[in-house]
Amino acid sequence: QGGREANQVSDDYRYQDGNYEGYAPNDGYYRGGDDPAHEEDAQSDVTEGHDEDDEVYEGEYQGIPHPDDIKEKQKQRAPAVADEYRDRADLMAERMEDEEQLAHQYENIIEECGHGRFQWTLFFVLGLALMADGVEVFVVGFVLPSAEKDMCLSSSNKGMLGLIVYLGMMVGAVVLGGLADKLGRKKCLIISLAINAAFAFLSSFVQGYGFFLFCRLISGLGIGGSLPIVFAYFSEFLSREKRGEHLSWLCMFWMIGGIFASAMAWSIIPHYGWGFSMGTKYHFHSWRVFVLVCSLPCIASLVALKFMPESPRFLLEIGKHDEAWMILKQVHDTNMRAKGEPERVFTVSYIKTPKQIDEFIEIQSSTGTWYQRWLVRITTTFKQVWDNVLYCLTAQYRMNTLMLAVVWFTMALSYYGLIVWFPDMIRYLQEEAYESRVKIFDEEEVSHFTFNFTLENQIHRNGEYRNDKFIGMKFKEVRFEDSLFEECYFEDVTSSETFFENCTIISTVFYNTDLYEHKFINCRLINSTFLKGKEGCHLDFEEDNDFLIYLVSFLGSLSVLPGNIISALLMDKIGRIKMIGGSMLISAVCCFFLFFGNSESAMIGWQCLFCGASIAAWNALDVITVELYPTDKRATAFGILNGLCKFGAILGNSIFASFVGITKVVPILLASSALVGGGLLALRLPETREQVLM
Repeated sequence: QGGREANQVSDDYRYQDGNYEGYAPNDGYYRGGDDPAHEEDAQSDVTEGHDEDDEVYEGEYQGIPHPDDIKEKQKQRAPAVADEYRDRADLMAERMEDEEQLAHQYENIIEECGHGRFQWTLFFVLGLALMADGVEVFVVGFVLPSAEKDMCLSSSNKGMLGLIVYLGMMVGAVVLGGLADKLGRKKCLIISLAINAAFAFLSSFVQGYGFFLFCRLISGLGIGGSLPIVFAYFSEFLSREKRGEHLSWLCMFWMIGGIFASAMAWSIIPHYGWGFSMGTKYHFHSWRVFVLVCSLPCIASLVALKFMPESPRFLLEIGKHDEAWMILKQVHDTNMRAKGEPERVFTVSYIKTPKQIDEFIEIQSSTGTWYQRWLVRITTTFKQVWDNVLYCLTAQYRMNTLMLAVVWFTMALSYYGLIVWFPDMIRYLQEEAYESRVKIFDEEEVSHFTFNFTLENQIHRNGEYRNDKFIGMKFKEVRFEDSLFEECYFEDVTSSETFFENCTIISTVFYNTDLYEHKFINCRLINSTFLKGKEGCHLDFEEDNDFLIYLVSFLGSLSVLPGNIISALLMDKIGRIKMIGGSMLISAVCCFFLFFGNSESAMIGWQCLFCGASIAAWNALDVITVELYPTDKRATAFGILNGLCKFGAILGNSIFASFVGITKVVPILLASSALVGGGLLALRLPETREQVLM
C-alpha cells in the first residue's frame, strides 16, 4: 500500500520545465498561471490555521478545495499502519520526497513574488549585521596600542586579547548556527546581535583587563553566530537566478564594516581628550569611545530586524504552513506595490510541507520544577543540533563537507595570517628605520644641569651625571649603559622603552616616576631612594606608526571593492567553483610577489592586491555553502565551516606573527601552498548555480 501511495503521489505531482502540470483542480497543491477563475478565487486572505497532521480546518482560503474533499482524498492515500509503527527509514524517505517537491514549488513561488522592495529592505537590514561582523574583526587590533598602555598589558596579554575574539566567533558560529535550524533564523539572529551589542557596549566601560577580555569573548561569540544565519536567512528569499549575485552584493557590507572601523579609529583614537576621568581609578579614554561607536551597526541591525519576518522556507520545514503563506503573500504584495502593480494577485493556494519526524517534548507546568522543565527542553534542543552536525557527515554530504572544510581552513589560514602579518611587517620596517636614526653619546660628563625636555631614540654610554636634575621630562627609547649617576634628582618622569644597564646610581632620589625596578638591569643602587612611584600606565606618547596602521587597514578594506563588484556580476555566469579556484590561485601568485616587498609602500600595495584578489573566493564560498545543504541543515553546516574558518584564523595569526623580523620565506610559502592546495581541491566541488534551494 505504501507503494500505491508513492505511485499516487508520483501521478499527481509533475514538474516539467519548471512548471507543475497534471494537477486535479481540487488537489490542494500550488498552481500558478493565468487561470482567471483560479486567480479570482485566490484574492482573499487566510483566516485561520491548517493542521497538517489531521487536516482539521478552522477557517479556509478561498480557492482551496473543501476540507471534506481533502479528507476523502487523504483517506484513500492513508497508510494502513500509523506513523509511530513505521520504520524510520520509510519516514525519512517520504520526508525527502516531500522536500524535493517543496524545493521546486518554493522556487516557483519566489519567482512569482519577484525581486524588489522587500528583498532590498532585508538586504540592508542583514547588511548591517554583516557590517558588525567586519567591525568586530578590526576593533581589537585598533585599540591594542592604546589599551596596552591604559591597562599595562604585557606581550602575552596583547596576544591573548587579539585571539580571544576569534575564539568567541568560532564557538558562536557552531552553537548559534545550529540553533538557527531549530529555533528559527530571525529569533537566533536577534539573540546573537543582542549578545554582541550588550557586551561590546559593556566592554567600553570596564577597567580591568580580565573583565575586558571576558566581554570581548562573549561579544565575539554573539557576532560569530550572526554570520551563518545572515546568509541562510537572505538566501531563502532569493530565486535561483538572483541568489549568487545578491549574496555577493551582501558580502560588500563586510568591507564597509572594515572601512567604518578604520575611519572611526583614525578620527577618534588619536584625540586623547575625548574622554573623562572619575577620580584616579576610573578613566574613559578616546579608545573606549571608539569601542562604543563600533557597536552602533549591530544595534541598528538589531532594531531593524524586529520589523522583518521569519524565513518562510524555515517555517515550511517545521510544518507551519499558514505563517509561511502569509509571509510569502507579504513579500509578493510589497514587491508588486513597489512595481506599480498592486492589482497583481498572489496565486498560491497551498504549499507542500515535509512530513514532520522530530519528536518535540512538551512538559506540563505541573511536572517537576521550572528549571527541570527548562533543562529537558534545552537538552532536547541541543541533542537535535548535535544530530544535525552528525548529519553533515553522513554518506550523502560527507565528501562535500570535508572538501569544503579544507577549502575554508586553507583560505582562512592564509588570509587572516597575512592580514596580521602585513601590519606587523610594516611596524617592523618602521622600527628598523627608527633604530637606524639612533643617536649615540659616549663618555659625556654633565653636572649641575636640569633636564626638562624629552630625550628620544638615544644611547648614552660611559657617561657621568653629577648633581643633575631630571624634572617633568619624558624618556622615549633611551638607554643608559655603564653610566654613573651621583646625587641626582628625578621628579615627575615618564618613560617608554627606557632602561638603565650596568649603571651605578649613588645617593639619588626618584620621586613620582615610572622608573620601576625592572628598568634597572644589573645596576648598583647605593643610598638611593624611590618615593611615590607613578601608579598605572600612561598614554604618554602618540605613536606615528599607529596612524599608518589605520591607513593600511582602510586601504586593505577599500581594495576589495573591485573584487566584490566583479564577483557579484560574474557569480552566476562563470559559476561558484571556477570563482573559488581562480581567485585562490591568483591570490597565491600575489603572495610570491611579497618577496619583493622591502618597503612600507610596497607592502601596502601587495596587501591591497592580495585582498582584492581573495575576496571573490570568500564570496563564492559563502554562496556554495548555502546551496549545498538542505534548509534544515543549512545554518548548522555554515556554522561548522565558519567555526573551522575562525580556528584557521587563530592558527594563522599565531604562526605568521611569530616570523615577523625573522624571515619572510616561511609565511609566504605557507600562505601560497595553502591557497594553491585549497584552490585545486575546490575545483572538485559540485557546481550549484543551476540548483534549486533544497
